[in-house]
Amino acid sequence: MKLKDLAERLGAELVAGEGSLQDVEITGVTGIEDAGPNQVTFVANPKYAGLAKTTRAAAVIVEPEFAELSVATLRVKNPYLAFAKAIEVFYAAPVYAPGVHPTAVIDPTAKIGAGAHIGPYVVVSGGCVLGENGVLLAHVVLYPGVTVGDRFFAHAHAVVREGCRLGDDVVLQNGAVIGADGFGFAKGPEGRWVKIVQSGPAVLEDAVEVQANACIDRASIGETRIGRGAKVDNLVQVGHGSTVGENTLLCAQVGLAGSTTIGKNVILAGQVGVAGHLTVGDGAIATAQTGIPGDVAAGAVVSGYPAMDNRDWLRMVAAVRRVPELLRKLREK
Repeated sequence: MKLKDLAERLGAELVAGEGSLQDVEITGVTGIEDAGPNQVTFVANPKYAGLAKTTRAAAVIVEPEFAELSVATLRVKNPYLAFAKAIEVFYAAPVYAPGVHPTAVIDPTAKIGAGAHIGPYVVVSGGCVLGENGVLLAHVVLYPGVTVGDRFFAHAHAVVREGCRLGDDVVLQNGAVIGADGFGFAKGPEGRWVKIVQSGPAVLEDAVEVQANACIDRASIGETRIGRGAKVDNLVQVGHGSTVGENTLLCAQVGLAGSTTIGKNVILAGQVGVAGHLTVGDGAIATAQTGIPGDVAAGAVVSGYPAMDNRDWLRMVAAVRRVPELLRKLREK
């Protein structure tokens, strides 16, 4: 694809650098340090701005206000999103033709929408409803009574437990488990733990993606709900009866205890832990490894344990780093 055509495809303004040609043939996209003369790259993080001056790429996707470069630039408001779209231009994802593999087991009471691809050793249990153009790859299991919308894509070994409901355009990566029993036990009279039946389903609204080996537990009563457009990263645990709002990001190894309410457009970075029966407000951000034992206000940015305002945490960390020096000075007195 010619550079000028790619610019048009991305809705970007092409600004030619020194000797750059609009008709140069672009063969792919890659990182700024590895890009070659027939590839494009991007700068979305200011820390990489210096590399843009030495890159061998044919063009760099940048913000409109970015400084002039010797190579061509594709100027667009959101370079990272434009880069993601550029990848789609050059990457041909596998296409799964409609059909049912002979080793798949589909209960006669299940309803399978038009255009479905059912792979090897898939199990679709009684009473399931699968919308149109679904893709179930090898060893996917839908327990009884599962309802799934259109354009469902389940990678190998994903599991959806009994009675769970999934909307349109849901993606489950490998090993994702939707609706496993929540961790609910009551102590009996002899000190033994008695299992609490987890009767309520997990519900995933439209355009939710759950990545590899993440678990969305079912509820003891009521439901566990993941809002429209939310993205759940690898190895995330969403406890029973929790609610996650629209367009929220739960990054790797986040853990939500039961009955947690997470608002819309929240970002919980890697390894954030959230105690149960609390609320994190809309638009809040928790930085990596934050421990949240209580409510977090909407729009707050928190860090550390117990979670505190990110600016206070940064000052505290800076102060802690000075402790060895202060102790040394005290000893010298």
